[in-house]
Formats: sequence, structure tokens, C-alpha cells
Amino acid sequence: MRTLTTLGLLIAAFSSLFYFLDSHLEKFYIFEPAHLHALSKKAIALYGNDTTAVVNHIVSDLHANYPAHVNLDEEWMFNNAGGAMGARYNNRLYIIHASVTEYVIIFGSAVGTEGHSGRHTADDYFIILKGTELAYKPGPGSYQPEVYPQGSMHHMKRGEVKQYKMDEACFALEYARGWIPPMLFFGYADTFTSTLDFSTLWRTTYVTGREMLGNLANMKL
Repeated sequence: MRTLTTLGLLIAAFSSLFYFLDSHLEKFYIFEPAHLHALSKKAIALYGNDTTAVVNHIVSDLHANYPAHVNLDEEWMFNNAGGAMGARYNNRLYIIHASVTEYVIIFGSAVGTEGHSGRHTADDYFIILKGTELAYKPGPGSYQPEVYPQGSMHHMKRGEVKQYKMDEACFALEYARGWIPPMLFFGYADTFTSTLDFSTLWRTTYVTGREMLGNLANMKL
């Protein structure tokens, strides 16, 4: 009985803390979707389809503004999630930022990809740097895809789910804000059910964990 009482108190305390933090998430964000969108459009206007130059411009600007929270290591790796295969890629880095409440990455594929978006605990902003993304949200009277060309921003609200497709070469600046750790399970699932690429799983875990812990050390939740 005492054990159940203690467990109940712990659950109540954790729930109260979670709801308090969840209602104050805005205080932990350092990036803004509108700024990232404007920055991406400026980079596209300057460099067009030179995706390497576009990404380098974005990263340089973010590092100038958030030097303690932007990763400049050149890292990229495959990512399988929701049946889609892509490479989160940048000529200079892989994960730009990863913390408990936000991430900024480059996501895409040089040969195209398609899959399930997942239902996540964060708002997701997908800014197309090259190519076109198609998305589809099933519903009454919904028979046409959403079309997101270069320079546009696709916002998926927390808890929303869609099918998406990136024909041929397509890369995007992806920004998520909310609770990031639960999203990792979606990214890991295909490793155990299809690819069995545990080397990539370990690399993804290592880099993400390193960046999250580094940002926590810099007082960034």
C-alpha cells in the first residue's frame, strides 16, 4: 500500500511538473520560424539552386547569432523514419541544433523519398531549400495534395499527421519546437523493423545526445 501511495505521489508530481513546463515552453525557444523562413528565402535569392551555398549562408548566419547553440561539425548520416529514406545532410554539418525543446537540421534526399510524417510532440516547420515537397492529409473532400515549392514553409502542428513525398532531389531546413526526445522513437523504429542499420542508429544517438547535453550545459532546455 505504501509503495502504491509513493508511486501515486511521484506520478502526480511528475504530471504537475510536465504540465507546468508544457505551458511555458515558449520561454525555452531561441529560434523563430519567421526568422528561419526569411533567412532561407534570402539565401535562395542569393544562391538559387546552389544548395551548398544556401545551407552555408544559413548556418553562418545562425552561428553568428547563436554561437553557443549551433553545431559547426561536418556530420551527415542516413535517416529512415516512417518508411522514408533520406539523408539529413549539409556540406558543413548535419545537426545544426538539438536540445530538449528544439532542433534545426537539414533534411532531404538527392534521389527522392516518400513516407509517413509521424505524429509528434512538437510543431514542425519544413522550409524547402531545393525541389518540391508534396503532402497529403486525409479528410472529407480531400483529394488534392498540398504543394510546397522552393522557398515555401510547410507547418505541421503538434499531433498532426500526413503523408509526404519529395520527388527527385529535395532538401529542406527543418525546425521543430516542442518536446524533442519523444520524437526520437519514431526515428529509431525503422532500424528495428527494416534496415537493421545499427551503426547509423548509434551515430544518430551519439550526435543528438551530445548536442542536447551540450545545450543543457549552456543553460538551454
